[in-house]
Amino acid sequence: MSPKNVIFKKICKDKSVGVYMGKRDFVDRVDSVDPVDGVILVDPEALQGRKVFVTLSCTFRYGRDDMDVMGIAFRRELYLSTRQVYPPLQDREKGIHTKIQARLLRKLGHNAYPFFFEFPDNLPCSVALQPAPHDVGKQCAVEFEIKAFSAESQDAKVRKRSTVKLMLRKVQYAPEGEGTAPSVETTRDFVMSDKPLHVKASLDKEIYYHGETIKVHVNVTNNSSKNIKNIILSVDQVATVVLYSNDSYVKCVDIEDSGDSVSPGATLQKVYKLLPVLANNRERRGIALDGKLKHEDTNLASTSIIREGVLKEVMGIMVSYRVMVKLIVGGSVSHSTFQTNIICSLLAAAPPKGLKPQVPLDECSKMLAVSGGRL
Repeated sequence: MSPKNVIFKKICKDKSVGVYMGKRDFVDRVDSVDPVDGVILVDPEALQGRKVFVTLSCTFRYGRDDMDVMGIAFRRELYLSTRQVYPPLQDREKGIHTKIQARLLRKLGHNAYPFFFEFPDNLPCSVALQPAPHDVGKQCAVEFEIKAFSAESQDAKVRKRSTVKLMLRKVQYAPEGEGTAPSVETTRDFVMSDKPLHVKASLDKEIYYHGETIKVHVNVTNNSSKNIKNIILSVDQVATVVLYSNDSYVKCVDIEDSGDSVSPGATLQKVYKLLPVLANNRERRGIALDGKLKHEDTNLASTSIIREGVLKEVMGIMVSYRVMVKLIVGGSVSHSTFQTNIICSLLAAAPPKGLKPQVPLDECSKMLAVSGGRL
């Protein structure tokens, strides 16, 4: 039996315009992005001669909408495209690009009109920096939105009662294939020691899924005269706001203080486990998260994958991860640290082919099951 098709529906307050979409997650495959399609339902009597437009926008927000410093708002529009859907500028049948649109048009009748957008190839994915529990207002984020509104013209003043907005997400999934398992090997010489300290660290694979345990293989050969008092491992998230400041925020999202020691002339071979998940970091301000829809849970931000040739400066927030292995080296008087880093990727697993990601609706949306839940 085929899975039920859920339709996302939202209607403006004066009932003149409604938006119907088959999905709200759109996949960026690096070389291509899912197009945005849906149907607009209009009420000609409620419109009273006004036209209907639909826009797709991408906005980078780094402050509340009501904040304004020297005339500069804390938001930047990265992309905006507008289409007129009513009165239609072309034959309705020519505007149909997907099966879901065709089925919705048959169900909703002659006052429904299709819309279709294609993403440019240089837009970032949905990502947000987690606010502190006491923070108010909208968070620093890259957001996508479909907005339908009625007005006398595209540039005329738009009434809130005649506007409907639906948040979207642009997401990336882990590519097929395991890739090369990362490994790092380094040697440290000490002034008062004839022989060095040798450390090798490696991972099982390059790409890990959200919620998956990262296994770190550590091999320490201590030929020095120094005593290794402790070994500490952590996963660091590096979020770089590249659009306006190029600031980097390094946040530890999981740590393992092993307490393991390695005496002079001894060796250690051990596999450590780390689990970087949002559940253990919910109260921490500034951690990057994958974009989310209202009242829906999310996860730590996925590693940013960029197509070759695209400028990083327009990506909004770039995210990467590294596993750090730190050795506390003790001496007769004081101690020092010796660390090495391994770059890894944290991504969402792609859903099985033929299945759409399940996205809960926000409180203002309504779920429409057409023909008993099946289109």
